[in-house]
Amino acid sequence: MQVKNLMSKTLITIDKDQSLADALKLLRKNRISRLPVLNNKELVGIISERDIAAKLGSSKYESMPASRLHVSSVMVKDIITVPQTMQLDEVANIMLENGIGSVPVMEDDKMVGIVSKADFVTLAVDGEYDKICTKDLMTKDVKTVSPSERLIHARRVSLDSKVGRLPVLDDSELVGMITSKDLMRAFIDFRKKVPEKYQKSQIKEVLVEDIMSTNLTVVSKDTCISEVSKIMMDTGYNGLPVVEDDELIGIVTQTDILRLIAKLEA
Repeated sequence: MQVKNLMSKTLITIDKDQSLADALKLLRKNRISRLPVLNNKELVGIISERDIAAKLGSSKYESMPASRLHVSSVMVKDIITVPQTMQLDEVANIMLENGIGSVPVMEDDKMVGIVSKADFVTLAVDGEYDKICTKDLMTKDVKTVSPSERLIHARRVSLDSKVGRLPVLDDSELVGMITSKDLMRAFIDFRKKVPEKYQKSQIKEVLVEDIMSTNLTVVSKDTCISEVSKIMMDTGYNGLPVVEDDELIGIVTQTDILRLIAKLEA
């Protein structure tokens, strides 16, 4: 199958000179995690929730409101694109090799679509994916944080580990989840509520438990991948904790499913 048969043709974009506040509104309104960035209708970058969380949490920009930062200062400029005739397994491998969540699809130097990990997940809802279990592809070495650790620590773990989702454990009990979206919103809300002169000191007081999600959806090691994919599509979650006897034993993510699809499509 060619990527043009899977890509989203509805393109939600933003201009490089718009503010981060504008980007945040678009991300929230459309429930997406990344935006292609244009300059005079030309594709010049991509901005994601993770990029925003990384920038807003850095010491250089820690007290600057999102309305004063332009998209161009945060976006990733080295864009990887694919032609619409490329086969899905090739596109999947490009995404995996470069650690990216989506790629713009081009025709004659014009962006005609975008394909994301979430689009690939829609391919895994039946057929042979019924026969493959979570335990066959889940990540067992899971990066976690505790509810009493600082927000800035969780951000650093997320960036260093290159993961967008961290389970929160309290004495080995799974009590929450913190995502790139949670981090991004936390930094934005913090800047709105706390006067600039107090931000540097008070950001250290914000804890994981203050912003983590507690309404968790979990799966077992024997849940089939088709069911996992359906849950991800229904909830919009890009990763699910794998639990056995109330203990976290792994996590299954869109990246794991993308890797499986690349293998089977090939």
